[in-house]
Amino acid sequence: MSYNKINNLLAWLCFTLASVTYILTLEPSVSFWDCGEFISCAYKLQVSHQPGYPLFAMIGKAFSLLSMGDRTKVAYFTNLASALASGATIMFLFWGITALAKKLLAIKNTPVNTTQTLQIMGAGLTGALAFTFTDTFWFSAVETIVFAWSSLCTAVVFWAILKWDAVADEPRADRWLVFIAYVIGLSIGIHLLNLLTIPALVMVYYFRRHKNISVKSGLLAFAISILILAFVQFGIRGYTIGLAARFDLFFVNSLGLGFGSGVLFFFLLIIGLLIAGIQYSIRKQKHLLNISLLCVVFVYFGYSSFVYIPIRASAGTNLNNSHPSDAFTMYEYLNRTQYGETPLLKGPYFDAKITDVTDGTPLYRKGKTKYEVAYNKPNYVYDHTSILPRMWSTEENTTYAQDAQFYRNWLQLSDNATPTFSDNLRWMFSWQMYQMYWRYFMWNFVGRYNDDDMEGQTNMNGIGGNWTSGLFNNASNTPKFVLNNVTYTPLYALPLVVGLLGMLYHFKKRKKDALVITLLFFFTGLAIVLYVNQPSVQPRERDYSYVGSFYAFAIWIGLGLIALIDMVPKKISPRFATIGAFIICTIAGPVLLASKEWKNHDRSTKMAAHDMAYNYLMSCPKNAILFDLGDNDTYSLWYDQEVENIRPDVRIVNLSLLSADWSVRQMQRKINQADALPITMSFDKYKLGTRDVIRYNDAKIPGYVDVKDIFDFITSDDKRTHVEYTNGTTENYLPTKNFKLAVNADDVMKNKVITPEQKGLLTDTMKWKFPPNYITKENLAMIDILAHNDWKRPICFTTSIGQTSMVGLQPYLYQEGFTYRLLPFKTDSSLRDQLSKINSLVMYSNMMDKFKFGNFKTAKYLDQQSTTMFFPQMVSAFSDLSAALLKEGHRNLALNTLHKYEDVMPDINPNFMTAQGKITMADTSYKLDYAKLGNKLIKSVNSYLTDQLDYNYHQLQKDTGRLSPRDVQISMSLLNNMVAITHNGNQKELSGQLVAQLNDYAEKFKSILQL
Repeated sequence: MSYNKINNLLAWLCFTLASVTYILTLEPSVSFWDCGEFISCAYKLQVSHQPGYPLFAMIGKAFSLLSMGDRTKVAYFTNLASALASGATIMFLFWGITALAKKLLAIKNTPVNTTQTLQIMGAGLTGALAFTFTDTFWFSAVETIVFAWSSLCTAVVFWAILKWDAVADEPRADRWLVFIAYVIGLSIGIHLLNLLTIPALVMVYYFRRHKNISVKSGLLAFAISILILAFVQFGIRGYTIGLAARFDLFFVNSLGLGFGSGVLFFFLLIIGLLIAGIQYSIRKQKHLLNISLLCVVFVYFGYSSFVYIPIRASAGTNLNNSHPSDAFTMYEYLNRTQYGETPLLKGPYFDAKITDVTDGTPLYRKGKTKYEVAYNKPNYVYDHTSILPRMWSTEENTTYAQDAQFYRNWLQLSDNATPTFSDNLRWMFSWQMYQMYWRYFMWNFVGRYNDDDMEGQTNMNGIGGNWTSGLFNNASNTPKFVLNNVTYTPLYALPLVVGLLGMLYHFKKRKKDALVITLLFFFTGLAIVLYVNQPSVQPRERDYSYVGSFYAFAIWIGLGLIALIDMVPKKISPRFATIGAFIICTIAGPVLLASKEWKNHDRSTKMAAHDMAYNYLMSCPKNAILFDLGDNDTYSLWYDQEVENIRPDVRIVNLSLLSADWSVRQMQRKINQADALPITMSFDKYKLGTRDVIRYNDAKIPGYVDVKDIFDFITSDDKRTHVEYTNGTTENYLPTKNFKLAVNADDVMKNKVITPEQKGLLTDTMKWKFPPNYITKENLAMIDILAHNDWKRPICFTTSIGQTSMVGLQPYLYQEGFTYRLLPFKTDSSLRDQLSKINSLVMYSNMMDKFKFGNFKTAKYLDQQSTTMFFPQMVSAFSDLSAALLKEGHRNLALNTLHKYEDVMPDINPNFMTAQGKITMADTSYKLDYAKLGNKLIKSVNSYLTDQLDYNYHQLQKDTGRLSPRDVQISMSLLNNMVAITHNGNQKELSGQLVAQLNDYAEKFKSILQL
């Protein structure tokens, strides 16, 4: 069989094995994070968050059609698209490795022999299949996310440049370069990560075409590659739209023509210039200019998928992030303007103070006949700045205090210490590079403890979220809850060793090719770290951003097989050495990775994201307004409603998006079966640049002021309602924080807000204190709703929402499942936790009759969001409901609640919050004479706590630096609670055991507990 046929057959074998793997472990429905939004936008061709993913949406739409009208299957088929794209990535990776391996082994113009063929194919299989089972790549392969398709684009362009390299001397070989340009253009409509392959691609071209290779010319070629990258990223992708917007501004505002006329002229101008340039290059036989212009044309062809964005935005889709329907909003959308700017080469450290603010770049918006300046981006002047600022966060950022404290904690700086440039570099190397890149790299090729992302980001020495080879882990120095968890994946560093062997051998034998792989590795890894310049703790782990870097290292894992063969003594038969090396590398790579990683990537039975969103919706009364905040609430809610049409009567309101004028405006129209929100403001009252912030200025008004009067005051254009500043400007202000809302009992009863039996609980006036010192747009919209809803629609908040987003309404919020509902009951000031109130019978009906529980008890794998965010929330719901029902005298209902918990919830203890919920539920069990469940819960929590305490005692004895006094103190407090609960529950034997444990640990941790 010919070399090419073997190469193609094995590549397709890799595709098949990878695709089958991903299909078998595919999540059957929506996943957490961005997946719900992406599926929703694909299904209805809507506009997702910045900077837009139009081609990805169109591909998703095509795959969604395979559901044949079954909405519950849409997510499966869009997930399938990722699985197949990932399988194709593995196939192209195989071809890339074999191309490089062939250059390593084969003599130019000499056919490869049988032994060489075995070695080349073995390298391809080892590297490609190893990457198949790596943690980061596998994670994205089984859900609807852009990174699977982005990886495919990376694999295709890298394979294509190697194809070009192999035939570069043949006629028409440069068509491969045009093909690469087209794929790069297409990739912009998926994700920008593929652009980072450009430096490596340019260096392949340089090494192949340049006759006199030298350090000087090499550095020049590298500089040109950076310029090409910048030209595509900023010139073609960004400034094309930016210049089109400026042309439109001139044509509309200066020439008096219609909106879009300048955009049309500009694009015709670009087309004309490109055609003229290509004709000139042909006429003058300037080949390099011709290829360059053709590449630009084909990048634009691929990039043209972004026409989708303004078309669909103008159509008024339900999900329409930023509403980018014209050139100016499109430019801001592409450049993620709403997220602010990140300082790269020069800027302030976190301790810099703002000394002045000046007007910067104007932001234009369409008026009735002309573009109008809506807002001038502020330019902040700081008391000091630095080159290469890494520890940055400034006073205008909402997370400033948190960021500043984290920087100081990480670098162990005192509160008054001024950070130095040395501190800045320490932060860059220790957190940005090590903690947020190399830690991820080690996950994939060395192993890791678990998926605890918060500890992983914040503690370099901790176990949670950290990497480990597993070689020295045992029950004394590693907690059992880590060792026995499916997310514990020790790889014994074997893939890393094989990859390093391949890298060293590659540099020894083919320095130019090794340098190309190094550039690919660097630009898709550490270069992203330097460019993104992440400040402080991220909402999730960011390893998916660096998958291209891990892809590059997988090439060296493949070449590691050839390196290993080269180390075998020459007296051993080459074929025998090849077979032996292949067995060793396969075991150390694909086999080990598959055996260790399968268990924490098999999402085939997980429904957590879908069912949690379902429960949010089912907790809402009919026609409710549901306020939520986080991505993991919102995107799954969007999916359930937009795709599966679950509870289309509920209006989902994301408060972080509601801070934008376009979001408020969209809330003023009906979508699905949900009416517009009762927001009465006209657009002119809240458009960008108007009432962005309304500051509190105490007017010394006695008592409480009706919320409608406050709303009228803060939205008035009458100058008498404004405050004047020293610079002569005036703006609305908040005169009081004491709000009230008169309650019309007839309206409440007519709209069935409460049952007739609850009428005696009604208050005649709701009174609360507005906590913040300023009103932002989402607060303004909420005040408008409160002032004008008149109890016609239920107002609910998800239970996962932060209390700061509840604008002080906690005394009137009652839990009815996974939501808090606003109810006008008399307040109970004796309650320490105002959110502990439960509308118990409604909540019982929701949880017992309507809820779904995401296969939590039977799922083969539950991700970190399921176990540490939503499982504790469910435990708390069951615990609170059963306790409330018992307190109200509904013993049978309380017992039914506990039985339901046993039926649907697994016996896991991911954190202390869960442990506390179980202890409370055990107390209720004892009071209901259901000691069986009470003892089961207590023993489960006790196992978790003693595991924590034993681990920390080992750290205390060995002085490893991993001791957590906080964990010890919480564990002891919970253990003490269990002693009291079992004693009161008449469980004398169990209580005695717990007392003995408590005394034993109190002695062991005497030095800690006395602090």
